[in-house]
Amino acid sequence: MSEYINNREHRQQVIKQVIAQLHEGKTVDEVKAQFEEAFAGVSASEISEAEGALIAEGMPVSEVQRLCDVHASVFKGSIEEIHMPEDPSQIPGHPANTIKRENREIEKIIDKKIRPLLTDLSDKNNRVSLAEGLDQLAKVHVHYQRKENLLFPYLEKYGITAPPKVMWGVDDEIRDQIKEVKGLLDSGENTKVLLVKLEETLSKVTEMIFKEENILLPMLIEQLTQDEWKSIADESGEIGYLIEKVPAWNPVKEPAKVVKEEKQEPGVITLPTGILKLEELVSMLDTLPLDMTFVDKDDVVKYFSQGKERVFPRTKAIIGRKVSNCHPPASVHIVEKIVEDLRSGKKDQEDFWINMGGKYILIRYYAVRNEKGEYLGVLEVTQDIKPIQEITGEKRLVSE
Repeated sequence: MSEYINNREHRQQVIKQVIAQLHEGKTVDEVKAQFEEAFAGVSASEISEAEGALIAEGMPVSEVQRLCDVHASVFKGSIEEIHMPEDPSQIPGHPANTIKRENREIEKIIDKKIRPLLTDLSDKNNRVSLAEGLDQLAKVHVHYQRKENLLFPYLEKYGITAPPKVMWGVDDEIRDQIKEVKGLLDSGENTKVLLVKLEETLSKVTEMIFKEENILLPMLIEQLTQDEWKSIADESGEIGYLIEKVPAWNPVKEPAKVVKEEKQEPGVITLPTGILKLEELVSMLDTLPLDMTFVDKDDVVKYFSQGKERVFPRTKAIIGRKVSNCHPPASVHIVEKIVEDLRSGKKDQEDFWINMGGKYILIRYYAVRNEKGEYLGVLEVTQDIKPIQEITGEKRLVSE
C-alpha cells in the first residue's frame, strides 16, 4: 500500500482531490486529516502540477486563488524544501537571498512598527505611528513587482503557470487591503472594524511570506539555471528593492571553451525612408519621451524601449512572454478584449488615462498592420502628458 501511495501520479491525484473537496465545502480539519494520513511529504512542484491540472480541467483561476490560503495551511509543515547542494538563499546578492532578506524586513515592520500599536488605537500618537507603519508596509509592492515581472516569467518558460497566476492575484488582494486599512485609519473608522481588517491584512501578508519561501523559491531553485538567476539579479535594480545595500552577485562560472570572434560593426537596417545602424535605431527609440512595447500577432511580447524615465517597470524577462501573463488575473480579460478588438479590425486604437504618483499617464494601444492590412501585433505607447498639459502661450524656434 505504501508503494502505491508514493506513486507520483497517485499523489498528484490525491492533492487535486483535497483541493476539490475544500472547494465543495469540507472543513480544513477534515481535509488536513485526510492529507496527513495519506502523505509523509510532498514536493512543491507536485502542488504546482495539481493546481495546473485543476485549471486545465476548467476550474477558474479565481477559484484556485480563493482556496490558496486554505490549501496553504493544509500543506504547511509537509512541503519538502528542495535545495541545490549550496542553498542559493544563503548567498548574499542571490535573488533568492534577497527575497528572504526582504521577507525578514516585512516581518520586522509588522512586529515592530504595527503590532505594538494595536493595544491602544484610541491614542492619537499611536494612530499617527500606525499610519507610518502602514506606509512602510505598502512598500511590499516593490517586492511583489520583482516577483511578478522577473520570477514568474521563468516559471512560465518551464510550463509552471498556475502558481504565478494564483500568487499574483493574492498579491493584488494584499495591495488593495493595505490601501483599504490606510483609508479606514485616515477616516477615523472605529477601532473594532479597523482591527479586524488590519488582522486580515497582516495574516495574508504573513501567509504570502510562507508561500514564497516554501512553495515559490523551491520551485525556482529546482528549475532555474545559474545564468537565469544571474539575469534576474542583473535586472532587479530596474524595479528596485524593499531593502538597502543589496550586494552584487557575481557567481564563478565553470571554465568553458570560448571561440574568439572578431568584433564586427553593428549591422545596418534598411527602412523605406532611410538607413540606420542598429546602435542608432536603438538609441533613437530610447530617446523618445515615452515607453513603447510591441506584442506580436501571437500575443507574445517582442520588444520594449528603455527610456530614462519609465512609467511602468519592464525587464528583459518579459521578452517571449504571453501578454496575458504580464497582467494581474483580475485585469487579464480587459487586456484580451483590447487585443481581440484590434486584431479583428473592430478598432484600430484604444486609449486610457490615469493619475499616478503626481503624473497624468496616457496609455495608448495601436493595431499594427502591414501594407496589405494584415494584423502584425499591438503597440503600447505610454507617456506622462502632465508637462504637455501645462504648456501655455508660444515658444518659437527663435525664442531664447
